[in-house]
Amino acid sequence: MSYDSLSVLLFVLFVGLLLAGVPLAITLGLAGTAVVVFADLGLSSVPLNVYNSISKYPLLAIPMFVLAGIIFERAGIAGSMVRFASSIVGPRRGGLAATAILVAMILGGISGSGPAASSAVGAVMIPQMLRAGYPRGYSAAVVAAGGSTDILIPPSIAFVIYSMLVPAASVPALFAAGMVPGVLAGLALIFGSIWLARRHKLGNEADLPRPPFWRSLREAIWALLAPVIILGSLRTGVVTPTEAAVLAVVYGFVIGVVVYKSLTPRIIYDVLVEACEISAVILTILAMASVFAVASNAVGTFEHMAHFMLSSITSEVLMLLAINVILLVAGMFIDGISIFFVFLPLFIPIMQHFQWDPVWFGVLMTLNIAVGQFHPPVGLNLVVTCKFAETSMESTTYWAFALVLTMVAVLVLCTFVPSTVMWLPHALGY
Repeated sequence: MSYDSLSVLLFVLFVGLLLAGVPLAITLGLAGTAVVVFADLGLSSVPLNVYNSISKYPLLAIPMFVLAGIIFERAGIAGSMVRFASSIVGPRRGGLAATAILVAMILGGISGSGPAASSAVGAVMIPQMLRAGYPRGYSAAVVAAGGSTDILIPPSIAFVIYSMLVPAASVPALFAAGMVPGVLAGLALIFGSIWLARRHKLGNEADLPRPPFWRSLREAIWALLAPVIILGSLRTGVVTPTEAAVLAVVYGFVIGVVVYKSLTPRIIYDVLVEACEISAVILTILAMASVFAVASNAVGTFEHMAHFMLSSITSEVLMLLAINVILLVAGMFIDGISIFFVFLPLFIPIMQHFQWDPVWFGVLMTLNIAVGQFHPPVGLNLVVTCKFAETSMESTTYWAFALVLTMVAVLVLCTFVPSTVMWLPHALGY
């Protein structure tokens, strides 16, 4: 078979298996293996690539950050941060929504996982918001939106994966570059959620007690120190990104067992099991994506697609708009990690053609993925928060898309004003 025919076969198999409901990891592996066989590339290369793709030291950061996020969730640290944030925001219309987003942003400096933050914050905040009279759909959408900032605010599992796929972008540089967009996204969501609450006269927080500030600060100080210790150690060079992930696990374990005394042996066992399951899914996708990458590179599938896009769209501005639209649409149906594996082989040649900074482009992709985490029909964070709110995904649609618009405003700013993303890593010497 010719390379053009093999490219068509790879694409048809990939799309067909996805439409048939086959999990992404299996889809990538089957499509890639089929092309390897038909192209006579040697079937023995498949297990070799699978092993090589996951036997890399930096990838240890992924299960460690996953474990850290779950430990901080189960240790009850989110509750102390909610009380501290509530003491700052106070009982005003939209205040609980702002508190939820603020706490999710702080958790972003610990776990780096949107679903983990949505679960931790949702378990505490959604019942409070429902008691204050907020609609279930609004409550679920706000917490899910706040959790989406966690893959932007360092440390971030998404940035670790992107760095593995694009070696020119280092993890410390990506962590620094994600800080300002992450904070801007959080502030935009806070503004949007308060505006929605006031416009539609949602909630009644006037009778809610305001937690005492200093007492709340004392209770939350250990949680607030976590991102300072983790990111400070990383910035000063005391630890590598992988070691920072291990540090986060150790710190969370000590705080949960010694300070909060909430991590019992049974809970620790459940935490380890859940972390293994989530990490296995991520690493399986990574392993199978390597098979798909070998096949696509051998027959030039994505290279041909990139050439087609470059010949059809010559304007850099239009190309950026096209990429953002592709990623926003993809985010409706594919989870964030999968988007990296599916679209990066297509976007890397385009990025090289326009000589875009790989760190800046990585933040743009991650910002698009963050938006995708909380908008229907398959927003992963929404799936988590809808369970806590005991409501349907449809009830969140209006609120979620209204909040999406605030995030898109930040996306446009970061797309066309690159200094918004790059000034901090440049200031830090990355």
